[in-house]
Amino acid sequence: MGGGHTPKTVGTIWGLLVLNTLGSAGAKTIVPLPRSLIQMVTMGALVAAFALALAVNLRLRIRASAYVFLLTLLLVTSVISSAHLESGFGALFRCTRLALFVGTLWLLSRWWDGSLTFVRHHIRMYFAVLGSVAAGLVASPGAALPDLYGGRLVGALWPLTPPQIGQYAAVITGLTVLLVLGRRTDRAGAAVVIVPSLVLLALTHTRTATLGLFLGLALAIGSLLLTSAAARRFFTWAVVCATVAAVGFASVLQAWFLRGQSKENFSSLTGRAKVWDALLAAPRTTGEKWFGVGLGDKSFGGLPIDNSWLAVYNEQGLVGVTLVAAIVIVLGGVALLRPPSLQRACAIFLISYCAIASYTEAGLGDASPYLLHLALAAALLAAPATAAARATPDPPRRHIPRWARRSEVP
Repeated sequence: MGGGHTPKTVGTIWGLLVLNTLGSAGAKTIVPLPRSLIQMVTMGALVAAFALALAVNLRLRIRASAYVFLLTLLLVTSVISSAHLESGFGALFRCTRLALFVGTLWLLSRWWDGSLTFVRHHIRMYFAVLGSVAAGLVASPGAALPDLYGGRLVGALWPLTPPQIGQYAAVITGLTVLLVLGRRTDRAGAAVVIVPSLVLLALTHTRTATLGLFLGLALAIGSLLLTSAAARRFFTWAVVCATVAAVGFASVLQAWFLRGQSKENFSSLTGRAKVWDALLAAPRTTGEKWFGVGLGDKSFGGLPIDNSWLAVYNEQGLVGVTLVAAIVIVLGGVALLRPPSLQRACAIFLISYCAIASYTEAGLGDASPYLLHLALAAALLAAPATAAARATPDPPRRHIPRWARRSEVP
């Protein structure tokens, strides 16, 4: 099941999923785009992705996937919590979106075989998104670096926030570095992706993405140290460069990290802690405690929650939190049990990045780039179809007596 040649349409489907998860809220663009139009484009991309996945997999062949199974259970929980309409009819719309997202992943699971095919699709699509950000920066620096966001880089052509851009830049940078270490791409081609991505990441001043990139890469490369000389050399040079930078540019790095904030504002995580305390202190019924109030816009009291675990607790309750934790634990456990390989390292990077970002970013409970990153990790950790086929024993041959083997013809 799966295996063999992956149709080119699969890359298109993955790109449509990326487009859907870009969202519809963000900075003001050079050409004003109505939010209804953006939602139509993103939702249309998801419907098209599901239709194409269904067309390319008409026989509905799927592979067993603990990740997508747990997502399906999370979808059921979301429907139960949203049925009371405490979050309005928008909750049911979001459930429909999540259902199409999960259904598309089920259909694509046929081609999850532990290869790097989906890694390349992932890098290409998010690099294209970053290309639009760079084009907006060149076309209108003032719109791309607005005072509203403290001079941080935003999407001037498509409404993207600094954390979004930082996330995309960090993820494709980490994956490309790993491909270079695994000798699956040349250094010149990798530099074309890594250098611009790091520049855009620096312009976003996104601390979560930066920490996720470095810590995720440290864990991923650490998993290759025993089997890869290139990984050992890179790790050694990275430690030396990090030490020199920490000593020689400490004040510059501190200024970039603080982003001009006071220590009090920084210690409260830019006001996030106040929202978290209010959310946890709010009274809840037993049903709301276990199943949440239904899928919403990841806000509480009109302010963004900016924490995946608290957002899931608010919208899908303790049951949702348990399922999301199971997703991270299962993927992480499978990654640790796999023998060292480039695919395993990429999966470890993605899982660790999402786990780190979950503290200050929401998205693990609904269709989002984070669930797409974890889907890529699941695809990388899937056993090759050929190996699975070989593991299936051949049916035993029936013993035929010697007298029965003789021909009856004299």
